[in-house]
Amino acid sequence: MPSGALFDLGWIPRRRRPATARSVLAGEAAAEAARKSSQEAPPVEEAPAEPEFPVVGDTAAAAFFDLDNTVMQGAALYHFGRGLYKRHFFHKRDLARFAWQQIYFRLAGSENPEHMADVRNSALSIVQGHRVAELMSIGEEIYDEYMAERVWPGTRALAQAHLDAGQKVWLVTAAPVETATIIARRLGLTGALGTVAESVGGVYTGKLVGEPLHGPAKAEAVRALAAAEGLDLSHCAAYSDSANDIPMLSLVGHPYAINPDTRLRKHAREQGWRLRDYRTGRKAAKIGIPAAAAVGALAGGTAAAVALQRRRR
Repeated sequence: MPSGALFDLGWIPRRRRPATARSVLAGEAAAEAARKSSQEAPPVEEAPAEPEFPVVGDTAAAAFFDLDNTVMQGAALYHFGRGLYKRHFFHKRDLARFAWQQIYFRLAGSENPEHMADVRNSALSIVQGHRVAELMSIGEEIYDEYMAERVWPGTRALAQAHLDAGQKVWLVTAAPVETATIIARRLGLTGALGTVAESVGGVYTGKLVGEPLHGPAKAEAVRALAAAEGLDLSHCAAYSDSANDIPMLSLVGHPYAINPDTRLRKHAREQGWRLRDYRTGRKAAKIGIPAAAAVGALAGGTAAAVALQRRRR
């Protein structure tokens, strides 16, 4: 073997042997370079990571969640009304009105003030004269029957992230505070801000204390609670589906548009707010054919009516 060769190449036919030791050296050098290059990954330019949010241990932060169509699919008052109908609190014509209100809510995808006032007046007329404790007890049953399965898992996970970070999480809704409190408790949240119905001696009078917690009133409730809790609103987050809640969303440092209506989606994009949409069939909804949603809402009311008729027979 020639001087300087590094391998015993006797097994290679003579005519295929490297001509010189220099070619052997070149081959070895190439192999070593290949081995090193395969072991050394090239540097990768990474995009700057977003700051961790929610921030664990930030006691100045909290989260505020709208309820209807943000945490729960549809309107809580409608589901509550279905449960009260099942318990003979009102008649078939009232159920039809609740069903239509739900259909309107689902088709419009947003809260109309006049429509919400109609829903409020319907609910107040139904509970007038009943004891608060009675409605609270029934509300627990209604949650299990009609509401639990309509909670959006995606929004629920967002709320849990805040809880896991050691932050308080509040519902903020135009629904009665009693209903909102039940939902908050069942979801493991801190509590709820809701519309307060007047009661005397533990009995509903059919009137409100002030006005429904809607639009600007929500922002005022959040501001007041933040002051009482010692929160820094620039550290807080708020979540809603409705443009009516822009005042509340604008208060906090971390606003989120969840399942947004058209106006809120546009505003959120202009402001650079984060968006999350957990609905299905968005394409159909955009072209005005959310038929399944409408039929589902009406079918729910019809099914309750049929069940009641059968029991009466």
